[in-house]
Amino acid sequence: MSSAQRLRERPIGDLLGTFVHETTTLLSQEIELARAEIGQEVAKAGRGAGLFGAAATAGLAAVGALTACAILALALVVDGWLAALIVGGALLLVAGVLALAGRSKMRAIAPPVPDRALRSVRQDIDAVQEGVRSGRETNGEGSHHGA
Repeated sequence: MSSAQRLRERPIGDLLGTFVHETTTLLSQEIELARAEIGQEVAKAGRGAGLFGAAATAGLAAVGALTACAILALALVVDGWLAALIVGGALLLVAGVLALAGRSKMRAIAPPVPDRALRSVRQDIDAVQEGVRSGRETNGEGSHHGA
């Protein structure tokens, strides 16, 4: 006995129950796949952010030392307060340019999308639609034979 014949012999309620159960299971699995994909990307981003944080800390210490050096060197030519003002203004200008560049880069980043999970869901939807179409064609042919 073919599987199509076995399916025709089952009550429609059983078939619908099986369909709902399998569809729910499939959707749950697809959601888990999407979560796993996003989790992997977030973990990678977290590691990168940690390295950037460490680099920023070291860079901040270096900028502090270089700032003190620049102020002391400039103080040999002008008053100390004026040297500090000039160096501080220059640092604010650099910070503004870097902030604008960073904002531009952040806007260019696309949100994380679970590509594999979306492709898989599309394939599942196509398979279900094909099954429904094929079932309609089979039922249509079967009803003509019975008439």
